[in-house]
Amino acid sequence: MTALDLAAVEALARRAHAAQTDKAGRPYTEHLAAVAEGVRQRGGSDAQIAAAWLHDAVEDGAVSEEWLAASELPGEVKDMILAVTKRPGEPPEAYAARVLATPGALLIKESDLAHNADPERAKELDEPTRLRLKAKYAKMRALLGIEA
Repeated sequence: MTALDLAAVEALARRAHAAQTDKAGRPYTEHLAAVAEGVRQRGGSDAQIAAAWLHDAVEDGAVSEEWLAASELPGEVKDMILAVTKRPGEPPEAYAARVLATPGALLIKESDLAHNADPERAKELDEPTRLRLKAKYAKMRALLGIEA
């Protein structure tokens, strides 16, 4: 991929996450599409949109870090994907610091949090899960300086 082909990135993300569902049992690709569209609506670059499509690919095991490193994706896209990839046992403060330190990553995380906290999406969850996630997302927005 010499130029950033968003259709190819979307197709890759859809293939990589095809078997996954979200906490409400919906196809996970719906979340990826919503995050990518949120980045686009917020004025994100093609690189940010590409990273949005793949923002959970490493974290969810859809692709490995080795695959990502060897891929033809531009370095800035790889950097943003790795910035928003949570590490096992990583404190939220360290995660937020990495997102803030990586150019372009904050917009992806902002769109991700917005979709995760969408009341329409959250209503499908049981009450304890909904409350736990609401608090988790609020803490991350505060750490990143994103207004609700």
